[in-house]
Formats: sequence, structure tokens, C-alpha cells
Amino acid sequence: RGGAFAHLYGTWALMPEPSRALIRGFVLNKFRGDPTLLAPAPQMLQDHTGIPTVATLPLWWDHGLPEEDGVFDDRSRVTGVASKTVAVVVYPRISNLDEFQLLGQLPGVKLIWARGAAELAEADLIVLPGSKNTVSDLEWLRARGLDQVIRTHAMAGGAVLGICGGLQMLGRQLVGGEGERPSGDSHVGITQGLGLLPLRTTFEPHTDKIVTHTTGTFATLTGVWSGLAGVELTGYEIHLGRTETLDPLLPGPVWQVGSVLGIAVHGLFEDARTLRALFGVDVPELDSVFDGLADFVDEHFEVGVLDRLIDP
Repeated sequence: RGGAFAHLYGTWALMPEPSRALIRGFVLNKFRGDPTLLAPAPQMLQDHTGIPTVATLPLWWDHGLPEEDGVFDDRSRVTGVASKTVAVVVYPRISNLDEFQLLGQLPGVKLIWARGAAELAEADLIVLPGSKNTVSDLEWLRARGLDQVIRTHAMAGGAVLGICGGLQMLGRQLVGGEGERPSGDSHVGITQGLGLLPLRTTFEPHTDKIVTHTTGTFATLTGVWSGLAGVELTGYEIHLGRTETLDPLLPGPVWQVGSVLGIAVHGLFEDARTLRALFGVDVPELDSVFDGLADFVDEHFEVGVLDRLIDP
């Protein structure tokens, strides 16, 4: 109790005097509860530092910007009546969480952060996201039986999407890579993938990570993914490993087999065009998100304090 005020006071006390003189106010962020219960701490802090606490901003889940990497709202959520449920698998080394931020704000879409079979059971779409260690996270999937759940879902015609590391997991083999463990394969260094796409990913030592912006247009897709055909996508690639097709009739860079789709590009769920094609709804523009944040700040800050900072 009181840790936030100890933190503020300690930071102020350790700063050199020229920097300390620039502080005009303290702000508490992501506060849960009744701010009147903070008394007498704000006044005590001002007595010790001469600096007032000018705002207490409550915790706000739906501000519209991505959370910090590795910190996210893992509640199941939906706006309005759910017509489609999307389950994003949360392996231990999940990466690029921010690209799923908008899913939690789409009307009629229920977003689930899934760690178990029961959470995947209700999904219309299962997403295998990026991973900081694809092979280790694939073994985590197997240890929990999620690989069988994903296969069963796909065989029944349920949509499965693999992005970057998730794409690599959907293939037949992963060759090399730190932390790999053979899974029913006699060759050391080869890990069996989920086998839902005819792909092999090779992790070669001492190779640079691929980091690039990507733009393109989806070619002909069928079934549950047909709405993406002809839609432009702007995104980015950031990954190790070289993924190649084992079927000359599926050259890539987007691979589809039945209801299973794999793509190396991040940003599918950040692009208004692809979200509209997949879910039939529009997403808030970034300018409106910042306008909402500005209104939020204006509502909770002490009246006039920002104007005084701008024009002291």
C-alpha cells in the first residue's frame, strides 16, 4: 500500500535539482478504485516536494491503443451480440500482440486469449500468432493437447490462421532452431509441425533476421477466406527461418489448404481493408482514438492545469 507515492517521491528525490525544478505535477495512471481513498497521500507528497498531484486517471480497457508488449487484457470480450468468436493462442513466447488490438473493438466479434482446449472449442477462427521461439512454443502446444484440437477444428472446416511463427507451426517440418526437440522424427534437429500446410521451415545458423515492410494483394482464395481475394494488405515481416513450399501447386507467399491459411506478414488485423473483408465492419480511425484519449485526459485532470503548463 502506498507504493505509487513512494515511487513518485523516490524518483523526485533522486533527480538532480535542475531536472527536479521542471516537474509541475504528479499523475497516477491506470488507477482502480475510488480516488478519494488516496487521501491523505497526495497532500503528504505535496508537503514533501511542493508538487501537487494534478490527476488520477482510472484504468481504461477500451482506449484503442495497443498495450505494452507482454501486458494485455486477457478477458474474453465482445461489443454487442457476438456473431463470430476469434481465439488467439497465447503461447509462452507469443510476439507482436498489438496486431490483435482492434479485434477486441469490432462489433459482434468476441476475442478470446486461449491457453487451453476449452477456450478453443467455442472459436469460429483459431489464430496461431507470432512467436519468439517457434519450436518451443510448438512443443508447448503439444504438451497441452492443443495440436489435436486445432487439427480437429480444421478438419471440420473451422478457420485456422497462422501468422509468421504460427505459419511455421502449421507446416510439416521445422529444421534446426534453438530449443528444438524431435517429435516422432528420427532425425535429430527436425521437429514435426502440425501438418496442416505443405511447408518446411529451416532455421539456419548465423543468418540475419528478416525485417521488412510488405505490401501486396491477396490472390484467389476460397471458402472461409474468399472475402480476402483481391484485397490489398500493408504489413511487415520480422522473423528468423526460411519457409518453403513442398507442393509446387502452392507457391506462396500466402498458403491455403481448405479452411487453413498461413501468412508470414504481420498486420492483417490492423488493416481496415482486411478487417472489413473478414468481418464486414469498419474500425475506428487512429485520429478518433487520439481524440478520445485527449477527452479522457481533459475529463480527469485538475481544471486549468494543462493550460497553465502551456502558458505559465
